[in-house]
Amino acid sequence: MNRRKNRGLWWYFVSMVFVIVLFLACILTTLTYLYIRVGHNTIGHRNTLPPLLTTIVFSLVIGTAISIMVGKKILAPITDFSRAAKEIARGNFDIYLNESHRVNEISEVAHHFNLMVQELRSIETLRNDFVLNVSHEFKTPIAAIEGYATLLQEENLSKAEHEEYTGMIIESARQLSNLSGNILKISKLENQEILTELAEYPLDEQLRQALLLLEPLWSAKQLNLNIELAEQRYYGNEELMMQVWLNVLGNAVKFTPEGGTISVALHSDGTWISVVIADTGIGMTPKVRKHIFEKFYQGDPARADGGNGLGLPLAARIISLSKGTIEVRSEPGQGSAFTVKLPAGGG
Repeated sequence: MNRRKNRGLWWYFVSMVFVIVLFLACILTTLTYLYIRVGHNTIGHRNTLPPLLTTIVFSLVIGTAISIMVGKKILAPITDFSRAAKEIARGNFDIYLNESHRVNEISEVAHHFNLMVQELRSIETLRNDFVLNVSHEFKTPIAAIEGYATLLQEENLSKAEHEEYTGMIIESARQLSNLSGNILKISKLENQEILTELAEYPLDEQLRQALLLLEPLWSAKQLNLNIELAEQRYYGNEELMMQVWLNVLGNAVKFTPEGGTISVALHSDGTWISVVIADTGIGMTPKVRKHIFEKFYQGDPARADGGNGLGLPLAARIISLSKGTIEVRSEPGQGSAFTVKLPAGGG
């Protein structure tokens, strides 16, 4: 069916050229006939039919041959585009068009078409991974809530068991709330290119506030803090930047063993503001470092305790929108050091 439609398009083009050539041939024949009739005194009574037929046949053959050659050259890329578009509509993104063509415009169209297919393929892969990971992340706390709620319906529960089950339900509900909130935040940030609600504020004071908010966590593990914060004003989105510090510092506290040390340093060279958050925790393997800023990535089971793989990707997106960078240096058993660089002029 597709081949017949493509051939119909090609024959339509050939037929149009053929009609044009035939029309021109008729005009040429008419002019030739008139010329011969007008000039009959010089050519006598010679039969004019053979020259006319020869002219018509010759024009038709040459015109048809030219139209076929031109039609194949011009319409072949169009039929390729049509077939490729149909495959994409069916969900097949493993399509590639030949970009080598004598006509520059066709080559450019093929090139941009291939770029579009590549982007669609990436989006489809991201969507599938996102749906798979989100469904998995929601499934765990929902199953926990269902399981412990079922246990609560049993009779003769002790007070300790009742408190344990209700506590697990509350914790699972909190995980769902955090997960849905992070998904909404990162989805919103991925669909915007500029930050709004910008204001100037003391960045060093914000880092101190973040540490105070996390005080119940690091004090419970008796962690030591080394703080070196120079006074620094920063122009950016204060709420989102607080999310960055809470995520990075929260990871440092989570993966640093009891009695360890967390260091926070802030300084500026006039062009860039640098914030270094280091810990003496479990560190990361090269594989984990490579994927640490990817959504839902939890490649190291030791680092997956209580997380959903969205904190660092969210922080990285906020830093990117602020025109900054975030890097990590880490080795297994030697801790991790996150370096955030922000433009001194603001985000």
